[in-house]
Amino acid sequence: MQFINLENRYKEHQLKIVGYTMNKKDFETRTNIIKETFMDDKNIKCHIPTEELELDENIHQEGDFFMTEDGEFVDLEFQFTDFTEDELVKFIELAENLHEKYGRTITIYILCPKYINVYVKEIEIMSDADFTIKLCCTNIDPCEVILNGIKNKIKNNEFLDEDDFHALAMLPVMCDKDKKHYFRSESIKIRNRLPY
Repeated sequence: MQFINLENRYKEHQLKIVGYTMNKKDFETRTNIIKETFMDDKNIKCHIPTEELELDENIHQEGDFFMTEDGEFVDLEFQFTDFTEDELVKFIELAENLHEKYGRTITIYILCPKYINVYVKEIEIMSDADFTIKLCCTNIDPCEVILNGIKNKIKNNEFLDEDDFHALAMLPVMCDKDKKHYFRSESIKIRNRLPY
């Protein structure tokens, strides 16, 4: 595993956001990734829908956001493209926007497959926000995690939302080129066999 730790510590504030819990299996899968892959033992209490965070319009809004028992934000991201300086800036701006709005510590975990290139070194980030960004390139395939999450929703008779359909359509584009056929086939099967 390859880790890049980009961190900045500032101060803590008191504010509570009440979120809802996502599909139990998705919640367990994602919190296990956080605990096992990133070795984080924070007690995550709930998932927070992105729209509830009211992030600024120009801020990246595609992660899975959680809140810990201590009121910290945790964001789990799946990275499918090379990790460049621009990608890092996108996540710094996300952390700063959350800190500006809620005054909370945020940890952003970015999981990516080993085949992407990482063009960013571990560096100190100067900011008033209190955040940590960790990147892990691993053999865990983020596309498999997403696909399994969608399959679990279907298995549990849950309706797929707009984000799920977007993720399904994007799987063949985001995955390693050796797996395009598999993900394209799975994506089409699921979309074709749904009754809605």
